[in-house]
Amino acid sequence: MSPLFKETSGFEFRIFSNEENRIHIHIFKAEKEAKYWLEPIIELEYNYGFSSKELQKILQIIIQNETEFKQKYKKHIG
Repeated sequence: MSPLFKETSGFEFRIFSNEENRIHIHIFKAEKEAKYWLEPIIELEYNYGFSSKELQKILQIIIQNETEFKQKYKKHIG
């Protein structure tokens, strides 16, 4: 499994090693999954099962932790 960067409000924020170079993060909760690009802007790549309310909460968490997520991504990928 990919490293867990953050777990909050039941959401798990992870990346997959050697997936691609563009900085992004995967979000999981139960059987749901979404992927957000973090560069050049924060943008939803795909969503499987999250409601619009959950996506708003996820986006809020990403915005609050953007710098930390980018730093952890770069450190992990190398």
